[in-house]
Amino acid sequence: MKVHHLNCISTCPLGGHLMDGRTRGVFTRASLACHCLLVEAGNRLVLVDTGLGLRDVAHPRDRLSAFFLGLLAPDLRAEMTAARQLQALGYAPADVTDIVLTHLDFDHAGGLDDFPNATVHLRAIEEEAAARQRTWLDRQRFRPQQWGSRGRWLAYDDARTEAWMGLEAVSALRGLPPEILMVHLPGHTHGHAGVAIRGDHDWLLLAGDAYFDAREMHAEPRCTPGLRFYQWMMEKDRRARLHSRERLRELALREPQLTLFCSHDPIQFEALAGRRLGDPLVGAGTGPVEAAG
Repeated sequence: MKVHHLNCISTCPLGGHLMDGRTRGVFTRASLACHCLLVEAGNRLVLVDTGLGLRDVAHPRDRLSAFFLGLLAPDLRAEMTAARQLQALGYAPADVTDIVLTHLDFDHAGGLDDFPNATVHLRAIEEEAAARQRTWLDRQRFRPQQWGSRGRWLAYDDARTEAWMGLEAVSALRGLPPEILMVHLPGHTHGHAGVAIRGDHDWLLLAGDAYFDAREMHAEPRCTPGLRFYQWMMEKDRRARLHSRERLRELALREPQLTLFCSHDPIQFEALAGRRLGDPLVGAGTGPVEAAG
């Protein structure tokens, strides 16, 4: 099991230091990661989240909401998409067999259509809640324009779960090895999940948007004020989100051998990937955008 860390298009919200804790000033734009994983698992090639995709880069106004384009100003470079970064490893998008989603927010699921052969694994409650589009914010964050792959979605019933590392709601994934698990972490969205992967030595857990600042997992938790506000704005169930975050903090303190990380912390991404936030995998293509359809 080999795991690669990918930043699949940074978002650049207003607020500078108040958001990412390291950009100078507060009237500049910060840079946040969109931390995805590529897992080489025997005869399976698995993506955990996709970030934004080639079609989002080519046609952002058609696929993304004006609200989030203005608020987050994504760094829309084709070479940072998962599809292009796979090429650095000698793979083609059609080689990806599976995609495991933490949730269906536009910045996590935008690249689904770039991988024509992939089965997409997600929680059933996430698919149902996102499709309902009940609120104005739901219509901005959940973008059916990105869901051309929906016929290949495999949704998991919450009634069939098991335990892992003391967490009580975990789904094994059909067709994937037992070293890849979906950990239910509701709150940010109703069907939000983390993804656990057994690496060469110990477990890794990508917690998605269950928290945004790595310091939230410390014994004395901290978070930048901008990210604290953004988490409040985006949460679907505050009580569930805080409970999920507390379960993760307890896990982090109890299992120091576990590598726990979230989707958007830029410092944590750079430490795990060993490269700067804005750098694709070495050798990733930098040519013109090619988006089928």
